[in-house]
Amino acid sequence: MYHLTDRRYGRAMTHIDRRRLLQGTAALAAATAFPPLAAPAQAAPALGEAKPLDGRPYPAYDYSRANRLPREMTGYWTKSFDVGGTARTAKVYISAETPIRSYYTVIAVPDGVGTAEFLRSSGWRALADQRHEALFVLEPGPSGWAGPEEEAAYLTAALGFYQANNYFSIFGESYLVGYGGGAPALEAWAVANPLKVIAQAYVDSPGLSAGYLASYASREYDGSTQYSPVDFPAGFRLIRYDETVLPTWYITPDTRRFGASLAYWKHANDTVASGVHDHVLGTVHRQRPRSDRWMTSHAGPISQVAVRTRRATTGQIAGFLTGYTRYESSFAYGNQLYERADFRRLGIEVHTAQVAGFVREYLVYRPRSARRKAPVLFVWPGDSQTDRVFVDATQWWKVADREGIVLVIVCEQYSRTSVVVSHRDSLAFFRRLRDTITSRYDVDPARFYSTGQSAGSGVTQNLAIAFPEYFAAVASSSFPAAPDAAGTVTLDGVAYPASRQKIPNYLIYGYGDIQGFVGTLWDDTQNQTDSWAQYHLGVDGLTLADVDTVAGRRSGFHDRFQTWTWSDESAHVPILKLTRNLYRSHNTTAEEPPLLWNFLKHYSRETAADGSVTRYYSASAFSRPGDRRRI
Repeated sequence: MYHLTDRRYGRAMTHIDRRRLLQGTAALAAATAFPPLAAPAQAAPALGEAKPLDGRPYPAYDYSRANRLPREMTGYWTKSFDVGGTARTAKVYISAETPIRSYYTVIAVPDGVGTAEFLRSSGWRALADQRHEALFVLEPGPSGWAGPEEEAAYLTAALGFYQANNYFSIFGESYLVGYGGGAPALEAWAVANPLKVIAQAYVDSPGLSAGYLASYASREYDGSTQYSPVDFPAGFRLIRYDETVLPTWYITPDTRRFGASLAYWKHANDTVASGVHDHVLGTVHRQRPRSDRWMTSHAGPISQVAVRTRRATTGQIAGFLTGYTRYESSFAYGNQLYERADFRRLGIEVHTAQVAGFVREYLVYRPRSARRKAPVLFVWPGDSQTDRVFVDATQWWKVADREGIVLVIVCEQYSRTSVVVSHRDSLAFFRRLRDTITSRYDVDPARFYSTGQSAGSGVTQNLAIAFPEYFAAVASSSFPAAPDAAGTVTLDGVAYPASRQKIPNYLIYGYGDIQGFVGTLWDDTQNQTDSWAQYHLGVDGLTLADVDTVAGRRSGFHDRFQTWTWSDESAHVPILKLTRNLYRSHNTTAEEPPLLWNFLKHYSRETAADGSVTRYYSASAFSRPGDRRRI
């Protein structure tokens, strides 16, 4: 039996800082965010019979819940698949408070156990309930688990359903835990789909054969994206599959057979040659301090591969996995491994508000570094990206920690299905949030800023055009906006006239972004980015020729950022800025928020009684008295 909980380590951890990741272990077990799981004898009651998803209607919209999966979808479910004429099943467990696009742990159960009893006695169900998360459970066939190649069709069918269906929605990348005979099948899927895995753990596993691993190791990620292709410069070296950083933990493996798997993941994670002992993880092989792997170019060498020869608790396994997050599952050069935010440790507040008759969620993070009269950044996620997704996908919380920013992150509302969200009533929501934050927190209304990604960038950019007096400056990514032929922009289906007033503005987009955004301002194609620049340059009294350099200034990892800047003619300070990220598609990457904030933080604005706005620039970001100058 897999009774893997105890009172000391049976707790889940959602965040470990970089030092703890690198130092390993005791901290991993101790830095926990939830109360102990019950011992098996006191575990939650039996799950009972799983309800079938086969043929079930999709859930109705549940407007009584802000950013939660519909109440009717919570509980224990089963889904069947025809795999080469053999009936196979997988289970889904959704806790009562699971958000839209929650983190899921994908579990391959061992042979010879009932899934419901395994989830109860191991503590995985209780852990999901405590964390308000969900589980997707892979099950052996009628004769037990077969080899990884034979199980490939089942995993493709089951995980294909898991990743895209209208019953529930997932974060986008997942945690993997494989037990016994199910471990090699799940690990084989991870080898073939490493961008979709945050971290993995395998219990009682024999590992994979050297031949199977070699069949994927040398495959390369090209510049194909679902939007626009990325063209790499001459001599550019493509990333191989076996260079995809993926934290890995083997627990009581078959030491005679798992050597090829261990070597593969040590190479993928670019670990040091020798391991160090850790009393929780066992022998730990840490990522090299000067590792140049793409997937940790922003966070630094935070990954590791560990081997433990004694049993581990479910809490220990969850603690290892959930120290990590990652984002961008379809384009390797934008994919990044990060540390996951611990809401409780950080003090991230989860609030709800009534907006236009609907209950909406939003997050507020006031870090300890925020002083009196702190600046406020309003953050608008992209389409289908909830506030909680955006915390980890962008790592804005780390920028806030370092810079003393109060973050206000908007959650969207149900859109095209009951398990997906998008923007709605944005103007009304902002006005409500502005008043709430001003009255509840010690903040500086002269330093309110707005940012967003994709559709959230569209909100930010439209607000900047129609209501520039709301913000000292704006900076966003992957969605430009400009007035239409009638001189208006549209928010929530309502047309508003362009103000034609100055506002400092910064936009970042990807080389492989949505087709209407790509290229440069100097090519022969007129698109939305050109229209955005033309409007703001006109308002600022500038022309395209006033740019600092037509070639763009290069910076960042592999010189990935190409940046153009225009300055205010009277104050000689930046007023408009544009960056093309040469190595990403459309999805956000946490390398960009520091760039956005480094632009925003220099601006403030004052609004007179008649509504007129005066803007200022401070080279010190208002940390040095008397250095502000009027724009």
